[in-house]
Amino acid sequence: MRPGVKTEFAKSLRRNMTDAGKKLWYYLRAGHLGGHKFKRQAPIGAYVVDFVAPALKLIVELDGSQHAQQQEYDAARTRFLNGCGYRVLRFRDDEALRETEAVLEAILGACANFAAAAPP
Repeated sequence: MRPGVKTEFAKSLRRNMTDAGKKLWYYLRAGHLGGHKFKRQAPIGAYVVDFVAPALKLIVELDGSQHAQQQEYDAARTRFLNGCGYRVLRFRDDEALRETEAVLEAILGACANFAAAAPP
């Protein structure tokens, strides 16, 4: 992508978040989840990730129904992000909407594990 195009794309995604993304962002923003700071629709390499906690190098991705048809793309994307030192958690949109508390607990648990494993 040309310089600036990815940033504009990320801004567009922020303005047009899915219902699942909006709901999860309500809990992740401003350090509401255990004091961990997350960004939404953040560019990393050639990709824009749904949510990232930069200090923990933790990415949270929400997968809508289209992800069933793009499993190879998602796997390549995850490999790239892992290669950059990030860990990726994936949840389905319906999980974020219907089982929000369980999703938040999983994210908080991952944050605790990653924070404990991070070098000082």
